[in-house]
Amino acid sequence: MSSLLSGLESLGLGDFKEMKVYGEIEKKGETTATAEVPKEEKKEEDYLFMKQYLCPVCESEIKTPAVRTGKVKLLSTDRDLRPRYQGIDPLKYDAVVCPHCGYSAVSRFFKDITSTQAKLIRTGITPKFQAPATPEGAFSYDDAILRHRLALVCAIVKHSKISERAYVCLKTAWLLRGKGELLESKEEQALLEIQELEFLSTAFEGFSEAVAKERFPICGMDETTLNCVLAELARRIGNYDDAARLVSKLITSRTVPERVKDRAREIKDAIAQDKRNTLQ
Repeated sequence: MSSLLSGLESLGLGDFKEMKVYGEIEKKGETTATAEVPKEEKKEEDYLFMKQYLCPVCESEIKTPAVRTGKVKLLSTDRDLRPRYQGIDPLKYDAVVCPHCGYSAVSRFFKDITSTQAKLIRTGITPKFQAPATPEGAFSYDDAILRHRLALVCAIVKHSKISERAYVCLKTAWLLRGKGELLESKEEQALLEIQELEFLSTAFEGFSEAVAKERFPICGMDETTLNCVLAELARRIGNYDDAARLVSKLITSRTVPERVKDRAREIKDAIAQDKRNTLQ
């Protein structure tokens, strides 16, 4: 569990690395031959602008890079809903960090904080927080992963809903996957895959508990969508019994849309392939 929150020493929050994510909750085109000059490839910075936020904890005005949504093209999504865009990975810019008090959250939840939770951040995070250096231009995956780890720590400290913690874990896993895809070293990729699986496992645990305790929609997902995500997460972490159960529930339901059933069938095929691979 410690690796989920590792790397926060640079922010002054190294003593949080052993914290349990859910601990206290448990208590209750092809090129053509023309004379045209090819267009210059866009840089990642070309997709960004500075977005302003008012920190709900310390009321400081902050600015952080954000992606111009109308400028990016969605290419595909992984079966666990990780989006893939052309030219940029917008996931890197989703964690908003206040450099003054240390409060951080993914953009969906940044403004969603009670006065009691804000006090918990001021007492639990702010006195220890050391602001990270602000990258010039585009964020690296390491920048983004660190900011999401901070968002996870803040979610734990403010006693957020379980689903928020699971959501941050899922997004961090996607960032680790994105980083790994850029590496050539198989050894480094394997290390990142281990970290990714730990975050996916924690996301699966959290979302599974959230289904039993929270109302839908959960993190913007209806029950059908979340069950499909859970099925894929279960498959990725090797929990084939739960994956098969969730897939069967989706495929046999009379109310699940056909496109979701198609995705569930893809997961079912992937489970079978995984099992064949383990026998080889």
